[in-house]
Amino acid sequence: MKVALINTSDAGGGAAEACMRLLNALQMQSIDATLVVQHKKRNNDHVYTIEKNYLDKTASNFNFFYERLPFIAFHERDRSVRFAFSTANAGTDISEEAVIREADILHIHWTNSGFLSVKNLKKLINLNKPIVWTLHDMWVFTGGCHYAGICDHFKYECGNCYFLRRPDENDLSHTGWLRKSKMLENTDQISFVTCSHWLGNVARQSSLLKRASIQTIPNPIDTDIFSPQGKLISRQKWGITPNAKIILFGAANIADRRKGLSYLVEALTHLKNNHPESYSVEVVIFGKNKRFDTTVIPFPVHQLNIITSTSDLAEIYSMADVFLLPSVEDNLPNTIMEAMACGTPVVAFNTGGIPDMIDHKLNGYLAEFKSAENLSNGIIYLLQNGNETTLSEAARNKVLRQFNNEKVAGQYIDLYRSMLRGIDA
Repeated sequence: MKVALINTSDAGGGAAEACMRLLNALQMQSIDATLVVQHKKRNNDHVYTIEKNYLDKTASNFNFFYERLPFIAFHERDRSVRFAFSTANAGTDISEEAVIREADILHIHWTNSGFLSVKNLKKLINLNKPIVWTLHDMWVFTGGCHYAGICDHFKYECGNCYFLRRPDENDLSHTGWLRKSKMLENTDQISFVTCSHWLGNVARQSSLLKRASIQTIPNPIDTDIFSPQGKLISRQKWGITPNAKIILFGAANIADRRKGLSYLVEALTHLKNNHPESYSVEVVIFGKNKRFDTTVIPFPVHQLNIITSTSDLAEIYSMADVFLLPSVEDNLPNTIMEAMACGTPVVAFNTGGIPDMIDHKLNGYLAEFKSAENLSNGIIYLLQNGNETTLSEAARNKVLRQFNNEKVAGQYIDLYRSMLRGIDA
């Protein structure tokens, strides 16, 4: 069985990380899998890039800007939604690549940012190969947005999109919906997978996928790499106060509007003003940060910036007492799974796919949606309930049971085989 995983890149962002982890998990089960990408950033022989030379890279850059610049110039509501909406009107035809032609299964993941256009995706569908399509956000069944927020227009035919400068019934989101409707007019050979139950439920409500085959399979994680490390040794290495209570926050881009940075600041301010016992708290932040001024946080802050090494990440998670992620829109955040695998309980809002991982007051704390005060209460609960060891063990055990490489790879392999049997029948 040859499987071609397809994603824009092999590094940078949650979908890329999830793809690499699935690639490794499948190979551990002796599956002949290759990850096909536009941008290859890792030295891995099983990652195949379409950028073979300078001209290919130039074409990729052109496609990115050809898609993005018209949206910025004529359509975006404001800068905050610049990368929240993708038209997929430019890309590269990979249907003739040998790695695609030779594959028994095509497994599509996240293909935006100028990699595959809607037209390119339709060409892959027209190869009539079995296709597994893992959704890492809502884009496949919307007119262009990756997360719809409070909007339910994806249940109909989109239009009047609040991401756009001049929304109306026939706006860019409606024409995007029409293009996808044509792309998905025959989905008999496609099995859609969502990483969380929340996204699966939302997809079933959409006009584009309501009749499609949809199941939920989570992302895998290597629990040998992401495992509890020595807390004091890790703190010493990273220059963190040994006896402080450490609250950790991190994301690929901490200023991403979905990650809820304002709620983090508000929750920590509430913690400082209403819980005098929090005087020993310090905050550690990792991830890309271009605009956030950490002086608004009322505790000492250690900023570690972008961390690419998984072993470093495991140490950073392990040295924390609590991982705080106040996302307002998220599917199945890798950071929560990574923290829990390292035995660090998590405080997060009860939204999206997060409840698939956090069991309230058993291995973490699910706060009332958009309540900074309740986030603060969750921090206090995890820091001061006297049950730190039990919470830590429960967090790691949840990941060991449900998100380990063997279990997740096995679910996908069963799906691949059932689809191949369907063709042979």
